Amino acid sequence: MSSQRADRGDALVRTGGLVFGAGAVATLVTFVPLFFDLPRFPSFAYWLCMLMPLGFLLSVTGLLLSARAQRRRVTERAAQPAAVGTQAPAAVAEAR
Repeated sequence: MSSQRADRGDALVRTGGLVFGAGAVATLVTFVPLFFDLPRFPSFAYWLCMLMPLGFLLSVTGLLLSARAQRRRVTERAAQPAAVGTQAPAAVAEAR
């Protein structure tokens, strides 16, 4: 288990994956009548196929938010002073 906390971006990536999967299933289902010469589905079934790009967009947005939050955490951690009793690598090199 990871010790990092879950970000808002992580939830978007998971949600995007589920939405993309639902769109992929809808796409497969709407193509079945075309291959087996069955009556076509109503047009709303084809609109469900648009869940694939929506899910992809949600996932990419979540990835960007997670990367931005991680960069912000690293920057904040680097800006904090060193712990008491430890020296920065540059200070160790100057002491020699």
